[in-house]
Amino acid sequence: MRKIILFGFTLLFFSQCASIKKHNEHLNDLISEKDLKSDVDFTYKKLQRLHPNLYWYISKKDLDYKFDSLKMTIRNPMTSLDFYKKLSPVVAAVRQGHTFVYPATKLKTKKETKALLKKGTGPFSQFDFDYFNDKLYVIKNKSYDKKIKPGTEVIDVNGTKPIDLIQEYNKFYSSDGYNTTLKTRSSGKRFTTFFTNQNGVKDSLKFTFKFNDSLKVITIKRHKDDKTDKQNKKDKKRVTEVDRAKTKAFKKKKRVNGYNSDLKNYNRNLHFEEKDSSVAVMKIRGFKNGDFRTFYKESFNKIKNYKSITFVLDLRDNGGGRVTEINNLYSYLSDSTFVFLDKSEVVSKSSLFGGAYFNGGSFAVKTIKTIFSPIVYTYLLLSVHANKNGKNIYATQTKPQKVNKNSFKGTIYVLINGMSFSASSIISSNLKGSKRATFVGEETGGAYNGTVAGFMPLVKLPNSELKIRIGLMLISPHYKTEINGRGIFPDVPIIPTLQDRIIGNDPEMDWILNDIKPTISSTK
Repeated sequence: MRKIILFGFTLLFFSQCASIKKHNEHLNDLISEKDLKSDVDFTYKKLQRLHPNLYWYISKKDLDYKFDSLKMTIRNPMTSLDFYKKLSPVVAAVRQGHTFVYPATKLKTKKETKALLKKGTGPFSQFDFDYFNDKLYVIKNKSYDKKIKPGTEVIDVNGTKPIDLIQEYNKFYSSDGYNTTLKTRSSGKRFTTFFTNQNGVKDSLKFTFKFNDSLKVITIKRHKDDKTDKQNKKDKKRVTEVDRAKTKAFKKKKRVNGYNSDLKNYNRNLHFEEKDSSVAVMKIRGFKNGDFRTFYKESFNKIKNYKSITFVLDLRDNGGGRVTEINNLYSYLSDSTFVFLDKSEVVSKSSLFGGAYFNGGSFAVKTIKTIFSPIVYTYLLLSVHANKNGKNIYATQTKPQKVNKNSFKGTIYVLINGMSFSASSIISSNLKGSKRATFVGEETGGAYNGTVAGFMPLVKLPNSELKIRIGLMLISPHYKTEINGRGIFPDVPIIPTLQDRIIGNDPEMDWILNDIKPTISSTK
């Protein structure tokens, strides 16, 4: 068995390298009209076979019309990027944020990626951007050119105006339902991806900046910081000199809190705002990576020991993650026995088996999957059942559960914004529906009544090599709202200004601290 697995991985490595080379060589080829129309049909058939609630936000008649109309507009051969721009808006019309088309872009081998990183930080990565009132601004300047001040407007990049690119690409993806906050909040962060999709990875970019009505054209190049290398060497030396207990504690924190090596931060953090620890603040950037059970167990034990009376859950910019994690977190926040999710709807057993497990991958990957397929299929056979309405149901986190013995009994606030999506919206729906928390911020990008996600395979279109991600499970929180297709609305609407972002103000958190002042005073 060991030799078979080793052979499989060796085969996988060489097949991936060959596949990348072949992909890049034909990236700009013109695809025939016939093949493009075939990919349109392929896309719609896959959506119908895999997506459990395709017509939630659009009727079958209207979606049929959109796909038929798309085929009518294809009259000439085109590149995969041009086809992407035609197909994506039609898929986005389904209004499911987890279902969208990936463009076919130039791929790099691991060796090429490593060599690029060794050359230094790319020009886009040297800035944090945000989008306000149809204008792109530098919020944080991390580049070697310190003359560029936060609050500087980006007029164009290599001749491309941000507003033109953002408005074009915002048609290619959707939030869940009808809300607009996801795009409003995320456009500034997505701009660099839009630009790279269009132009590829660049080692230098020519920016036209505007600050106080003064225009400047500045070229930002890929930059290698020598100080970073020196610092890394110092850090390595320090690690060998600190005692073993501290080293062990640091490694545990990275493992438990979920360390993001790209952003140099942790997925989960807990701190206390007041000197007496009466206000506990938990920031969750995403429900993924790390040992969440240990984190929540230790955190809520600490909150209990510190006798905190207010708990703030910060879900801003949280794009979601594992259902098992949000269920575990909710057990510490609910005030009574609870049901977390309704039973999830799927198209069929085969949609999970063929759509998720066997979809995609090279010959070597599929060979390895075949070895374990009997176990997977047996599990799905026992897990998926038809309900009284004839719908196929996959049950997870649907039974009544008891609250954790260390559950928080005090006042709860939840911070949300347009980038609170997927799993962060599901836990918010239950906290909102159970009236367990006060919500501060703006409407979430994820819908109150659930989302189509769970298993989300990438389906490769046979001719254009575009990939479409499709959610296979309709995941619904226990609590619902009559307002269909909208997110969780805040009890206290607060939207940060551009100036707040530049100087680091947090008006949402400030409002909470001001609101609880009488409570804190009465306990002292």
